[in-house]
Amino acid sequence: MPLTSTRTGPDWPCQVKPPGSYDWERSAVRWLRELVPARYAGYPALIRHPVLLARHAHLQVQQEIRVARTALQSARADLPRLGLPESVIEHTIKLYAAEVGQLQHIARSVRAVTTALSDGVGSGAGR
Repeated sequence: MPLTSTRTGPDWPCQVKPPGSYDWERSAVRWLRELVPARYAGYPALIRHPVLLARHAHLQVQQEIRVARTALQSARADLPRLGLPESVIEHTIKLYAAEVGQLQHIARSVRAVTTALSDGVGSGAGR
């Protein structure tokens, strides 16, 4: 009997199978574990409850966004004092800006996965 999968949008991570497909929750857990520090990824409660893992991944990514934004906002003032050449400073600013954008995309992906997990789509395994 084929499983029905829920349609995914542009924010759905390519590493996670579509909701409702075979083993999708396992692929979601695997992806979410990559977003949290290794010590958290091994906690049994986070593994048994994917929504809890998703919550922690959301918090982790939000913190990373704050760090990247702070680094971006302070780069022009702080980096020259470190004796870095202007070309390195400009490159670093572009790097931080790109990282903020990438992290914002990851945050949207985490929200999409969290919503799917919360809606109970799929087999319910791992809960």
